[in-house]
Amino acid sequence: MTRRLLLSHLSLMLFVLLALEVPFGVFYARSELSRFSHAAQQGAMTLAEVCEDKMEHGLTADLPELTRAYGRRTGSRVLVADRRGVVLTDTAARTPAGEDLSAEPGVLAALRGRPAVGTRSDPSAGGDVLFVTVPGGSAAAVACVVRTTYPLGPITAKVHATWLVLAAAGLGVLAAVSVIGFALARSVTRPLQALERATAQLAEGRITDPPAADQGPPELRRLVASFTRTATRLQHLLQAQQAFASEASHQLKTPLTALRLRLENFEPHLDPRAHHSLDQALGELERLGRMVQGLLALARLENSAIRPEAVDLPAVVADRAATWAAFADEQDVDLIVCGAAAVRVWAVPGALEQIIDNLLSNALRVSPPGSAITLATVAPKEDSRTPPMAELHVTDQGPGMSEAERQRAFDRFWRAADADHDGTGLGLPMVRHLTRAGGGEVTLEAAPGGGLDAVVHLQRAGSRAHRGHPGTSADVVSAGRSTPAR
Repeated sequence: MTRRLLLSHLSLMLFVLLALEVPFGVFYARSELSRFSHAAQQGAMTLAEVCEDKMEHGLTADLPELTRAYGRRTGSRVLVADRRGVVLTDTAARTPAGEDLSAEPGVLAALRGRPAVGTRSDPSAGGDVLFVTVPGGSAAAVACVVRTTYPLGPITAKVHATWLVLAAAGLGVLAAVSVIGFALARSVTRPLQALERATAQLAEGRITDPPAADQGPPELRRLVASFTRTATRLQHLLQAQQAFASEASHQLKTPLTALRLRLENFEPHLDPRAHHSLDQALGELERLGRMVQGLLALARLENSAIRPEAVDLPAVVADRAATWAAFADEQDVDLIVCGAAAVRVWAVPGALEQIIDNLLSNALRVSPPGSAITLATVAPKEDSRTPPMAELHVTDQGPGMSEAERQRAFDRFWRAADADHDGTGLGLPMVRHLTRAGGGEVTLEAAPGGGLDAVVHLQRAGSRAHRGHPGTSADVVSAGRSTPAR
């Protein structure tokens, strides 16, 4: 932003300088040429009057010395012709005496009593020259013609020097404006940079370097003051929420445990017909305890700001599959691990394990005996147009979900209408939160042949990864034994 403000100041000042200096330079060059031309014309007319007087008194022989003296004094070349346009003398000796110049436009105009002034290119003079041709005498009786020629090099050098002075002045003004503009831009952007740093710190959870509210324009000072008040309030709210999450975990366990003990103590004193209702109450109490634990876990996740780390996806998948193998064997369900051999992805510490645990727990709830749950790792495709994303597929052979149910499955506390298990409806929301914390995404898709395919998209870590091919190596983990993949 500092660069943009400085460039805007310099662009505006450059436009003003060009609008002022260019017309002034052009006007100065024209006025210098006009002044020089007028002075040359006045001098030529004076010389013509003297030449006319000499010729009237028969002193034509004095003309060469007179013209040479004038040429030395003014730095010009002087040519004098008689009333017929015949050359009498030329100080540069380029036109011999006796040559008829009456056909030349300037001499012809002077013979008719009209002076001629103009510029032309003269290689012998090293560039452009100014010529002035004036008559000696009245229009009725022109006694002689005088033509003076001046090189324009000194005038051009003077004009160029003026342009250099204007350019130097403009550069000086631009330098001064740059310094002033940079100071002004910094005074505006410094509070914004401090506010940006404070915003980044607030996103991390705590402001360690609060922005100063006494710098910058009044509008930015008010903005900084409002931000500081808002950030302070947010920090208090977050601290209160974190305190609740940490304290409620302990405080809620005690009454729930006491309530469970009291209900269990009722069992010997109840009619056998009420035992079923007591079991249902204990089940609901157990579900309430899991729900409280899930809510507290979500609260802790949302309050934490942990940076993702590089994790070996296949290694974590194999480890969690081995952990869940005993539970799967109890339900006569096989766990199949297959896919890429080495894929590193970004995930917050411990998140990938929780993601796999929740997905496997949901899959085991709906998997019928004799079925299989597949954990397939797919290496990211090399595509420069999109971020490289690895995939983890957790596929079961259960009843699956409709498209509408898959859309709502990530809502908190949502459970399918025909669900026959005691889930809390917080597992998938937790999976989505943990996946997004690492820059990924999770979706539910219909598995081929029935069932549900939970697809976890994770960003690949590192510039290159060794890709495997799904299905090239598969391990079936079931009750600690390995069998070929199906």
